[in-house]
Amino acid sequence: MGRHFGDLAKVRHVITYSLSPFEQRAFPNYFSKGIPNVWRRFTTSFFKVAPPMTIMYLTYTWGNGVHEQGKKKNPADFENDE
Repeated sequence: MGRHFGDLAKVRHVITYSLSPFEQRAFPNYFSKGIPNVWRRFTTSFFKVAPPMTIMYLTYTWGNGVHEQGKKKNPADFENDE
């Protein structure tokens, strides 16, 4: 076949740019900008996500507790049984 996978069709009016792997920096500004940015994004989204999740968890555990109590038999109903 002679053609490589990337050259199977000619696409017109599409410009692609690439950078040599030897000219790239793998983790630029990782410690100076990356970690503070992660902390900032975490703190801004935490207070939006945590309260509903806490309410959902408490509702779920309460519902499971009520369900388990509802499955138990009432001992007063069986006092006169022999």
